[in-house]
Amino acid sequence: MVNSHNLMRPLIFCSILISGAIFLPAGVPIRAADATTVTNVPLRRTDAHGNPIRRAPTGHMSNYDESKVGTYTLPDPLVLADGKPVRDAETWFKVRRSELLKFYAENIYGRVPANAPKVTFKVVETDTSALGGLAMHKDVEIRFGKTANAPVAHLHIYLPANATRPLPLLLHIVFFSTPPFPDRNDNPAVVGLRQRFNEAGPITNIFAHGYGYATFRYTDIQPDNSNTYHSGVIGLTLKPGQAKPAPDEWGTISAWAWGASRLLDYLETDTSVDARHVALIGHSRLGKTVLLAGARDPRFALVFSSCAGEMGSSLARRDYGETIDDMAANFPWQFTGNFQKYSGNWNEMPVDTHEIIALNAPHPVFITGGTGDQWSDPRGEFLAEAAAGQVYRLVGGKDLGTTDFPPVDTPLVTGDLGFNYHTGPHAILPSDWNAFLEFADKYFKPGKSN
Repeated sequence: MVNSHNLMRPLIFCSILISGAIFLPAGVPIRAADATTVTNVPLRRTDAHGNPIRRAPTGHMSNYDESKVGTYTLPDPLVLADGKPVRDAETWFKVRRSELLKFYAENIYGRVPANAPKVTFKVVETDTSALGGLAMHKDVEIRFGKTANAPVAHLHIYLPANATRPLPLLLHIVFFSTPPFPDRNDNPAVVGLRQRFNEAGPITNIFAHGYGYATFRYTDIQPDNSNTYHSGVIGLTLKPGQAKPAPDEWGTISAWAWGASRLLDYLETDTSVDARHVALIGHSRLGKTVLLAGARDPRFALVFSSCAGEMGSSLARRDYGETIDDMAANFPWQFTGNFQKYSGNWNEMPVDTHEIIALNAPHPVFITGGTGDQWSDPRGEFLAEAAAGQVYRLVGGKDLGTTDFPPVDTPLVTGDLGFNYHTGPHAILPSDWNAFLEFADKYFKPGKSN
């Protein structure tokens, strides 16, 4: 069925063009050539409930009314490109999974170029009494390429100081460098950082569950804006005179996901880490990143995607909150160039978000949304995860256990797909961490084989 909200709206407003850039609602400039339609500047305001109202360059206006979501039909992950059904796990893993990954690579996130840089690792610091003696901290320098100006990421690993065996690890892609820990307020250096966005995990609680914790900053791999293609790992792959990746090559989400896998390459060499039990964690655009990384790299044992929203964990065909039109206009650099053709043509995209979740099967996936984050469409996040359940069942896993949207603050953690709809904003909250750790314990506690 056709979603009437996908159709192009009449364009009403004139554009404001300054130095070749259109200024869109997120405050991020993009070149006129990057926009699907350049004759409209989106409105920037909120509704009565504080939800963002945006007018995309296609003319689409943000919707938060379930009665206006429209009708849509999700593509079936268990039907091959030639129309034949997928009836067994072998066909899923050998045929259908490859079809979907290829489509995502060429049309959504972008394929990794064959000349992606080689990576080297160096432990530059080890502190056996970090966090007041609580932890052993290791700083690992990850260098992408061999040039003098090669991008360098720092992987910060924290393990309990008294650890005597390789530990499962929570690998968290973060927005800032070494972040403050919310349950280590006795550290003066941490207290001084409390004013900024606190995304870090509760490290003493993580340690109590028997896990290590590691962070790396996403922009160390690739900057997060439209005019830095010549920086980061993407810049290392461009040919002389090439301004940006080819239309089917990687955007930044693909580059960040690729970088996460390179860090896992290092972790497989670290004898203090149980590399068979590494969970990958990310919030917002980094929640999108971890879903892609988990789909592409089955070595990740578990994925925690927080508030990933449009083109991450919520259904793209649902006209609610942020849309494909918004993503294509505001963040074109995060996707491959071919993604632009789906702006204003949502139903032409032969995949939807339930399939990127399903591509993680059989490994567990935990997803969260918030009451104060309707822009990310929490109900759409739940519906996408529920729709992925058929693939988990096919390969011998467990789905969410329900198709009914749960009450707030009632985590679903009994299956291999987990979900928590928290009371609060676009963030990983303490309640999310608690639910996630309970979810992870099913797989990471001593004696677990998966």
